[in-house]
Amino acid sequence: MKPVFVLLVSTAWTFTGAQYYYQGLMDYLENRLLAIEDRMQFWHKETHRYHAEAKDFKKLTAEIVAGLRTEHSELFKDMEGAAVRADRVEREMDYIGIQTSPRACVNKADKVVEQGVWGLEESRGEMEGENDWEEIRSQVSDCTQIISGIRSVKILKRVGGPQGMWTRDPRSSRVYVFNGTSGDVIHQFDSVQDFSHSAGLTGSRQIRLPFVWSGPGCAVHNGYLYCIKHESGADVQVVKYDIVSGTVTDSSMFPVDSPAHVYSLNPEVVADLAADDEGLWLLYAPSDSEPNINLAKMDPAMLDIEEIWDTGCPRENAEAAFVVCGTLYVVYNTRLASRSRIQCVFDVNDVVVSEEAPLLYFPRRYGAHVSLKYNPEEKQLYGWDDGYQIIYRLTMKRKLLV
Repeated sequence: MKPVFVLLVSTAWTFTGAQYYYQGLMDYLENRLLAIEDRMQFWHKETHRYHAEAKDFKKLTAEIVAGLRTEHSELFKDMEGAAVRADRVEREMDYIGIQTSPRACVNKADKVVEQGVWGLEESRGEMEGENDWEEIRSQVSDCTQIISGIRSVKILKRVGGPQGMWTRDPRSSRVYVFNGTSGDVIHQFDSVQDFSHSAGLTGSRQIRLPFVWSGPGCAVHNGYLYCIKHESGADVQVVKYDIVSGTVTDSSMFPVDSPAHVYSLNPEVVADLAADDEGLWLLYAPSDSEPNINLAKMDPAMLDIEEIWDTGCPRENAEAAFVVCGTLYVVYNTRLASRSRIQCVFDVNDVVVSEEAPLLYFPRRYGAHVSLKYNPEEKQLYGWDDGYQIIYRLTMKRKLLV
């Protein structure tokens, strides 16, 4: 009986212990679930709060962005207005600069009349008997320089097509680009640096002309654009265009009846205009039968022909030319583009002789020059070679006066 009692007591004890164990486990699990529910409720509240703050921040950001867009639009309009006013001021300053160009006092004996060469004895005698002075325009100069070499070459960039021209007005820093061989639009940049940093021609100020220029033979001189106008079936004209006012101020007929191409390697050039220290020059060929290039001195104001010379420089294999101090330099090449070279020099005052003028070769580049424009202020050539814009810096020496 005793063993049975002991067994019953042991069983009851075991059952009671198991009940307490499971009850504790259930209490533990219930507490953990309550803690998880509390945390979930806390996270729900925090998530709701973060969502509300995000909505408020998004609304505030949208209001700020809308305000910035409004301010940007107003600022952009103000900048456009300022740009228009600045452009107007620049035009007025250019006009004032042209109307009030600098003057210089020189003795009458120092003037060069027509094609005469300075004679030192005759000039000295006139100076001794002439004490009165007069005021003349600064473009009348006693330029006595000749090219002695090419000091440096800078390939600026490549824009536009294979044919065209670019130049800089000696009276300002503005650069003008003529893309192609004809058109009624030119591109203006404020400086060479602006042109070099521009993305093609998109950053330029486009100037639409009231006429179509023909051939890359235009010139910019003292705020005016001089171009060749040659329409089919019409006479060839030299047109003077005021860049500041945007109007054609004068034009003149070509001095020949049937002009021919002045350079055999550039048949698009009917005639070429050049500007230097002495003024404006016209290069042309009177007819197809004329083998040489003719040079004419033009009056920049009235476009009258003052004097004409047969330079003796052949048109055959000529690709371009330019004038420096009244001396014509003709650049030659070959049909298969090779190194360009200055092979013919003509001085209107007969001061420079062929033996004195060096035979200069341009560094080998991409093809042949379509145009070469001289800037007397910088002593540089602006060249267009197969769409590349090149600057040649020149070295100069004095002419030997005879």
